[in-house]
Amino acid sequence: MGEWRVQVSVRVSEATRAELQKFATAEKRTLANFGAARLEWGFEQWKMVGSTERLMKYKIPPRVRGDNQEG
Repeated sequence: MGEWRVQVSVRVSEATRAELQKFATAEKRTLANFGAARLEWGFEQWKMVGSTERLMKYKIPPRVRGDNQEG
């Protein structure tokens, strides 16, 4: 089947776009590539839990400085 390219538009605030760009740059990705990776990852997470409501209930603890993680 291969890979298909489609255009997806998402409305976000200027601040969110700037922050997304910052993270994309840090990962040496384009904003489009970074967004596609996030969309695919998020959709896989959604499929595992089965609903947006259940997905939003899961929380990732904030990163603590000095915990040997990059960044």
